[in-house]
Amino acid sequence: MIFRSTYSKPVLLVGNGVRSSGAAELVHAFFRQTNIPVLTTMNAVDLAQDDMHIGFIGTHGNRVANMILEECDLVISVGARLSIRQVGKYVNRFAPNAELVRCDIDEYELSRNIKTDERKYQTDARDFMELLLREQIPDYQPWLQRCLAAKQALEGYDLQPGNRAVEKIASLLPPDPVVSVDVGMNQCWCAQSLVLKGHRGRIHISGGYGTMGCALPFAIGASIALENGISYCIAGDGGMQMNIQELETVRREKLPVKIFVLNNRVLGKISETQHLEMHDRYSCTTASSGYSVPDFQRIADAYGIHAASLQSYEDLDRYADWFGDDAPCLLDISLPEDSRLTPKIEFVSFRIRPELNSAVISRVRHILAG
Repeated sequence: MIFRSTYSKPVLLVGNGVRSSGAAELVHAFFRQTNIPVLTTMNAVDLAQDDMHIGFIGTHGNRVANMILEECDLVISVGARLSIRQVGKYVNRFAPNAELVRCDIDEYELSRNIKTDERKYQTDARDFMELLLREQIPDYQPWLQRCLAAKQALEGYDLQPGNRAVEKIASLLPPDPVVSVDVGMNQCWCAQSLVLKGHRGRIHISGGYGTMGCALPFAIGASIALENGISYCIAGDGGMQMNIQELETVRREKLPVKIFVLNNRVLGKISETQHLEMHDRYSCTTASSGYSVPDFQRIADAYGIHAASLQSYEDLDRYADWFGDDAPCLLDISLPEDSRLTPKIEFVSFRIRPELNSAVISRVRHILAG
């Protein structure tokens, strides 16, 4: 037996191995059957969307997801590496009050101990989920409702302009879209805030590969796989410049790829490190230190793709009809240059920075503690 009836605050943590094994529908069935909260890794954010969505864990994970990890008494990890970005340098501080059950098909991943008393299952994620579904597991609706209440209490707490832009994009997308995301701040904003309608949509993220410029090629491949269907691309200004020549592929092949450029005119993730760790000694990441961006609207026009420059994500409503037609488009969305990522967890200690504690955080801890 995998599950024990003594637990009162369990969570299911799913990684991209669940998708690779074809077990996504089993995760959804498990949630419907047990009401156990589902958390994800960054690479697997599309496995828990719509009414299942709570958030992903780790360095730039949703605050509520990491706080739930602090409070839970069981983590069932399926198809997740539990890398340093997810558990921190000092692994004994990961989910400190919880027992850990790990399922991974890779014996070398399981050879790393996260907890000394963890239970390990080297098996396919689909087989593991089928075993879980056959067990008699209680209904954890009260615990789920506390997690959702905690999420609601934190609503808007960490939102930056980039998060709000992503939320606006998500609100205008159809159910079950296919979205490709680039590397950088836009990747983290999307992982945090791109909540899709429906449970069959896909969010393509390069994850640990860190392949800046991947979003447009991903979106092109997705459109072709959908038999020239609509796919959506979200990129930063830096990532967009890495493969901007592929706009010609989009035009030539008549692919209805919808491109959103989150344009804060800086190389965000690198400039963030230079801001936080190098005392604002910027190098080739800002306008004053050697970085610049072109006029994306004029470039798209040159490729024969209709485009627009937006001063705010609020202006997206004016272009909602572009989201569903059979033509490619590019929307260049201006964001403040000082856009940041929050929350930021120190992976060395796996603790949210203490200056972020507040009455709101205390209230959330009280909700989760019950």
